[in-house]
Amino acid sequence: MSDLFADAADKRLASLAPLAYRLRPRTLEEFVGQEQVLGPNSALRKAIAEDRVGSMILFGPPGTGKTTLARIVAETTGAAFEELSAVSASVADVRGVIARAKESLGAHGKRTILFLDEIHRFNRGQQDALLPAVEARLITLIGATTENPYFQVNSALLSRCQLYALEPLTQPELEVIVRRGAAELKAELTDELVSLIAQKAGGDARNALNILDLAAETAGSEKKPLEARHVEDASSKRPLVYDRAGDAHFDFASAFIKSMRGSDADAAVYYLAAMIEAGEDPRFIARRMVIFASEDVGLADPRALQVAVAAADAVEYVGLPEVQLNLAEAAIYLATCPKSNAVKTAIFSAREDVREHGNVRPPKMLRGSGYKGAKALGSGEGYIYPHDDKRGFELDYLPEELRGRRYWQPKGVGEEPEPDAKK
Repeated sequence: MSDLFADAADKRLASLAPLAYRLRPRTLEEFVGQEQVLGPNSALRKAIAEDRVGSMILFGPPGTGKTTLARIVAETTGAAFEELSAVSASVADVRGVIARAKESLGAHGKRTILFLDEIHRFNRGQQDALLPAVEARLITLIGATTENPYFQVNSALLSRCQLYALEPLTQPELEVIVRRGAAELKAELTDELVSLIAQKAGGDARNALNILDLAAETAGSEKKPLEARHVEDASSKRPLVYDRAGDAHFDFASAFIKSMRGSDADAAVYYLAAMIEAGEDPRFIARRMVIFASEDVGLADPRALQVAVAAADAVEYVGLPEVQLNLAEAAIYLATCPKSNAVKTAIFSAREDVREHGNVRPPKMLRGSGYKGAKALGSGEGYIYPHDDKRGFELDYLPEELRGRRYWQPKGVGEEPEPDAKK
């Protein structure tokens, strides 16, 4: 009797389940996207088809197919399949999987695949408990994470897994998924509505189907055809994938700096906005701009450093949200400035000589002569005061061993002098 009730519950749950769950692909042929790792001739696709999957970690934003891919492996493999969530699993759970894997291998000659969702949530102790079984290939691990594993996963465990980066789905790929969802719901969608839902999904297949599902329910409750306003209402806020302690922090900061360096003010403002919306510390952003002002603009526009420092001061004086205006002004100014890295190369070259030659003593004419006995040592001898005698501007002030070195090599960009104008 209990089995009958259980069967009936399963059937009803299938009809009540979210659209994204009902449409989860069960084969590689149904899987949409990730051609960079699942293309027709890719190693991973062949390994799945031939049931010889090795330990791997799938990482990427939500809704890109990590769990789906693991379940496809479960459907196609001849191995025993275990599944744990790092959110709730304990070391005891891991040891239980390992014990069952040994029994399965010994009794039936069957290997075990462990799918570990949210692997970045496993602490070091839990990862260490798993390592020997993965190393001995008693268990084939498939980990899934939204975080860059280089930041979160034990390096020993990482070295024994193949890493696959899954990318946000493209607009055309999401449109394929939305059309499948519409067919499942028997909803009539115009091409414009399909495109709108795909745009609102933010590269996330699950989000696309959730938006469609909610929009269709709202339209149904009004007994009206699905319209753009239903989609807008169902997708009031696009999800932001950003981890201030992980790779997104570094990726967006890098894109911000490189956009300013490439004089693309629009891209610089976009990445600035993305960081602010995601809750990035504005002091971090301001520090990066102060560094950039000297590293990438320098004396091509000496005011760049003043603007960047003013923006940094504004962070402390004004604070968010208003300081976004000051940061945007500084970012646009820095992006549109003429660019020169002559200041950076000057200090780097000089430090290289210091490391190679040591602190070479200044020539006697430059040594301090304000103490008793200095003149007897020859300190200050031969020095020419430039304000009284212009020959002072023609002297080489470097130590004798380094005479002729050129650290600052101006490029003639913006306000920087021409390369041959230094002396």
